[in-house]
Amino acid sequence: MINNNFSEITPEIVSLAKKSEEAGIIDSSLFTKYDVKRGLRDINGKGVLTGLTTISDVRASTIINGESVPTHGRLFYRGYDVEDLIQGFSFEDRFGFEEITYLLLFGDLPNTEELKNFQKLLGRYRSLPTSFVRDIIMKAPSKDMMNTLARSVLTMYSYDDRADDTSLPNVLRQCIQLISIFPLLSIYGYQAYSHYHDGNSLFIHQPDPELSTAENILRILRPDSKYSPLEAKILDVALILHMEHGGGNNSTFTTHVVTSSLTDTYSAIAAAIGSLKGPRHGGANIKVVKMFEDMMENVSDWENEEEVRYYLKRLLHKEAFDHAGLIYGFGHAIYSKSDPRAVIFKSFVEKLSEEKGYQKEFALYNLVERITPSVIAEERQIYKGVCVNVDFYSGFVYKMLGLPLELYTPIFAMARISGWSAHRMEELANNGKIIRPAYKPIGYDKQYKKIDERP
Repeated sequence: MINNNFSEITPEIVSLAKKSEEAGIIDSSLFTKYDVKRGLRDINGKGVLTGLTTISDVRASTIINGESVPTHGRLFYRGYDVEDLIQGFSFEDRFGFEEITYLLLFGDLPNTEELKNFQKLLGRYRSLPTSFVRDIIMKAPSKDMMNTLARSVLTMYSYDDRADDTSLPNVLRQCIQLISIFPLLSIYGYQAYSHYHDGNSLFIHQPDPELSTAENILRILRPDSKYSPLEAKILDVALILHMEHGGGNNSTFTTHVVTSSLTDTYSAIAAAIGSLKGPRHGGANIKVVKMFEDMMENVSDWENEEEVRYYLKRLLHKEAFDHAGLIYGFGHAIYSKSDPRAVIFKSFVEKLSEEKGYQKEFALYNLVERITPSVIAEERQIYKGVCVNVDFYSGFVYKMLGLPLELYTPIFAMARISGWSAHRMEELANNGKIIRPAYKPIGYDKQYKKIDERP
């Protein structure tokens, strides 16, 4: 029998869901009583130490007189300040994603020959199995590109004769292949959805092995495959700023957890994709863009500070946009004075706004960045400083580049696959135990009753 109501939520399901919810609610005071670190964070929001890593470091505080004092944030990849890395290859007028991927995977910056060989390796792997686009990506296209990406990654298992081999050489080969094809899987998935659901023309451009990752993303996405040097370089910077952020973020921790079970690479990366898809993790920049679209519709004078301030207060009072009481793009679990990724990004964003004619919108973003901390301080009790995070500007960049909303989070994944790969290699190299956190049972013993004796 064919189920034509596969997605229907029946009254019976609603009733059962309510019962399940009631069974699952735990008295919040018990978390304090048993000193449970909810979300693996302490009462101050600091992450509980669960591992060690040499891959990256996030610094947002310093110790003065024995006390932790917030400082402007800094991000390090394998000991190198990200700001220095970006300034370095930008000064030499090179693309950096491939170079920094090499750094994350192998611990050192490549010399000229090493980088050239690594770029060739990525270019050689930047292709999909025969008929993969037709047989997998074109079948049942999803409206969510992260689901499409995860499905495609899991399907790659079937094309790999050594899929379950967790030796480091094989895992490295798998990771480099995934780094190379993530843009293809995501963008081809979007093209299929755009064609079948929206009736748009179908474009399946082949990548150019001689081009950088950022250039290939624009090449295979756009109907005419054209892009400006500034567009490609800013997308390259965006990829680098998103490719890694310590071992404690949700998707990278997921990579460690799943890898520790010694499962295959495709399963581990698909799990990380599922984590990144969540709006609390990878989807925040979409919220920022939509919030600003609503702001620009409801604020008549974008240069009027008081009018913009009033709108921001309405956001906090749940009277505007999505009524969630949030100003998206502000706040971070670690950074309080500044997010280095947002600081680095901002100078590039201004250049792109001038090329694209978005100076007025950039001025509004700049105004909101400047006044929001004081607005939040007036309305809420702040335990630490609040600053813009990388999502504040990344969505604006993608909008100026003409990228569809459906690809905002997949672009995050195209970048973060480099970090996930480095962390998977690190977990396997250290041959640790399976990660198994403890949960304290707080239920009580019950006496079994025969079915006809139950209420």
